[in-house]
Amino acid sequence: MKERVLRLFENQSPRPDAFVLANSTDPHLDGSFFYLFDVPSGLFEGSVAVAHPDGTLDVLSSALEQESAEQAAKADPSVKVHVWPNPKGKEAILQKIIPGRGNVALNFRELTHDWYVSLEKTVPHAHWVDGSEAVRRTRMIKDAVEIERLERAAAIGSAVGLEIPSLLKTGVTELGVATEIEHRMMQHGASGRSFATIVGFDVKGAEPHYAPQERPLKPGSSIVCDFGAFYRRYASDITRSFRFGPADAELKKVHETVLAAQQAALALVRPGASGKDVHLAAQKVVDDSPWKGRFTHGLGHSIGLAVHDGFSLNPTVDEPLEVGMAITIEPGIYLPGKGGVRIEDDILVTANGYRMLTTTPREYLEVRA
Repeated sequence: MKERVLRLFENQSPRPDAFVLANSTDPHLDGSFFYLFDVPSGLFEGSVAVAHPDGTLDVLSSALEQESAEQAAKADPSVKVHVWPNPKGKEAILQKIIPGRGNVALNFRELTHDWYVSLEKTVPHAHWVDGSEAVRRTRMIKDAVEIERLERAAAIGSAVGLEIPSLLKTGVTELGVATEIEHRMMQHGASGRSFATIVGFDVKGAEPHYAPQERPLKPGSSIVCDFGAFYRRYASDITRSFRFGPADAELKKVHETVLAAQQAALALVRPGASGKDVHLAAQKVVDDSPWKGRFTHGLGHSIGLAVHDGFSLNPTVDEPLEVGMAITIEPGIYLPGKGGVRIEDDILVTANGYRMLTTTPREYLEVRA
């Protein structure tokens, strides 16, 4: 993990004397703790990672996670694990390893207020600075280990995407399909879902963040399925849209338009292209169609230890794409009272453009009722 620690300090100016990443209780866990300390299992509530400019990392762990922490540290000589015996002992360890009068960076975007107050009391003379932008910048560029895990997470999602048509039967509910998608991701090797699975039938497909209900599937329905897997803490995010039974001429054209919008965006993906320009390429395809104004969200986002991992593609983002970024491309068209279509894929930005991570076919598919 030494290289990740060093890159973190390179992205923070002026360079601090230490970086502190602190976990609270689930779900208030800082993914960047696991970015610096690559431990495969364990919750690590209340744990702390203290990074130093020379690339070394001190990790404070409770006895509950001691075995996992020490096993992970054995593989990395730059990491030292400290197990606190009690709250007072934890404070004493922090006082030894955090520079008492130095500049100490914190991940303000993830740090709880309770932790901040505690750190101020424990190390009262430290000068606390916001290091969250450096954390974001560092995590956006994936290394080889991260790319391998993202590829595996995407392969799991892609495999399940191929199986969804077989799940579509008259009478099955949105919740039933969502449950089966999550079950099959686990069967394919996922450690869990990367977010709450979205399955929307008919008019509910026009709600991008819809929560599936007991709504039954009927012949002539449209379906939107948005789902993703975690593999070794890394996420995938894929959306596919289907038709169950007799075709709907308008929604078939909508699907073709969304696919064309995605292709227009992908054609611009390369190092140096801005998130704004890539988004606008897709938006232009939609706005030149009969469904102008019905693409109602940003084109995509960075993906990694979180499904939304610090970067967005939308009309306001001028930040350029860089080699090693993993992002989603997910245009959609939503017709209130009728339904919607969204197509989403995970890609990796490369020196020559991009590489697809998700591979499930994207073309219009009518499933026989």
